[in-house]
Amino acid sequence: MSELSPIDKAKFAAAKRAADYVEDGMRLGLGTGSTAYWLVKCLGALVREEGLRIRGVPTSSRTADLAREEGIPVISLDEVKWLDLTIDGADEYDSNLNLIKGGGGALLQEKIVATASDQMIVIADISKKVETLGAFPLPVEVVPFGWETTRLLVEETLIGMDVLGRSTSIRMNGDAPFVTDEGNYILDLHLNRIGNARQLSLMMNQIPGVVENGLFIDICDIVVTGFGDGRVEVRDINAGSIEESRYEFAETNNLFSDIAD
Repeated sequence: MSELSPIDKAKFAAAKRAADYVEDGMRLGLGTGSTAYWLVKCLGALVREEGLRIRGVPTSSRTADLAREEGIPVISLDEVKWLDLTIDGADEYDSNLNLIKGGGGALLQEKIVATASDQMIVIADISKKVETLGAFPLPVEVVPFGWETTRLLVEETLIGMDVLGRSTSIRMNGDAPFVTDEGNYILDLHLNRIGNARQLSLMMNQIPGVVENGLFIDICDIVVTGFGDGRVEVRDINAGSIEESRYEFAETNNLFSDIAD
C-alpha cells in the first residue's frame, strides 16, 4: 500500500473510514468513480474476511461488475425500493456539502440512489473541496433526440444565471458522443463559478430534453475527506461536527493501522 501515490492514499483513507459506517445487514448504495472503487474494494475485504452481510445497489455497470468481483451481492433498487446508506464520491463539494457529480457519467443513477437512502456519505480527497462550486464542469444529462436544440436552450437559460462562464460541450467517447448507462448524452457546462446552485439546478431541470443535472443539493449528510499523509476529516452537516483521525500505511499488507491523533 505504501507504493500508492499521495492522491490514491487519500482516496483509500477516505474509503476505509467511510466503511466504518457500514453495518451488518445494510442495503447499500455503491457509488461510481475512482474513490468509490476503493470503497468497494474495502467492503469486499470485509465481506470475505469478516463475514459482513450487505446487499449493494450499484450506480453504474462498472460498479456492479466490480462489486460482483469482490463478492458483494448485487441487487436492483426496484428489489429493495429504499436503502440504509449510499456512499459515493464527488467531483466538488462546498462547506454546505452541496456537490457536483457526474464526471464519470453516472449522475442520473447516482442521484436516484442517493435520494432513495436514509443517509448519503461522500468520500473524497482534499482536492475536491472548494469555496464555491463551478470550477469542475457541471454535467447535464440530456436525451439524444434534439440534443442540439436542448443545448441551445441550456445556453439561453444560462444567460440569466449567476455564473461566470456559459460555454457548453458535448461529452465525447472517441469520435462519438459519450452514452450513459441510460442511453443518454451528457452536456458539460463550463461555468467557472456557480453563484446560486439551487436556482441553477431547478432551472436546468425545467428544460425539455434535460433528464437531470449533476448538482446534488441538500442530499449529502457526511463528507469523509482523505489526505495524502493518511489524515481523514469527517464533516457531518446534521451534527455540525468535524472530526479528524489518521491512518498509517502498512508496508507489509494491504490494510491501514490506526494511529491516535
